[in-house]
Amino acid sequence: MSEQKLSDWIQDHLDRYLASDGEDGHMWNGLPTLLLTTKGRQSGEDRRLPLIYGEHEGAYIVVASKGGHSHHPSWYLNLDANPEVELQVKAECFNANARTASGDERAKLWEIMSSIFPTYVEYQERAGAREIPVVVCERV
Repeated sequence: MSEQKLSDWIQDHLDRYLASDGEDGHMWNGLPTLLLTTKGRQSGEDRRLPLIYGEHEGAYIVVASKGGHSHHPSWYLNLDANPEVELQVKAECFNANARTASGDERAKLWEIMSSIFPTYVEYQERAGAREIPVVVCERV
């Protein structure tokens, strides 16, 4: 995996998660997190990030909020270009296919995720016209 420039607090979280197989990092500030690895759409390099997640019907759900910015995060653009991703939940690593939820499914999953992390509602307001994607990752 090539070196990617992450904020210090994100890099620290990622390092602790990896070093401890999720024992230190799976729960982050009271929130469940997983590690998502995507393939860089331009570089072809693996990119790994810790993200807040939820679960629904055996799938893992993540939100491409980017703190309410007006554009999508790079990791979302990467998985949109190549939906084959790797997840690590605690010590378990596995491959998954990622897809963007829409319609009623998105509404239901948005409710689940905003109940886990209510700040997503503020992020959506801040994002303006950009509908924040809700991503479903299903094990392969």
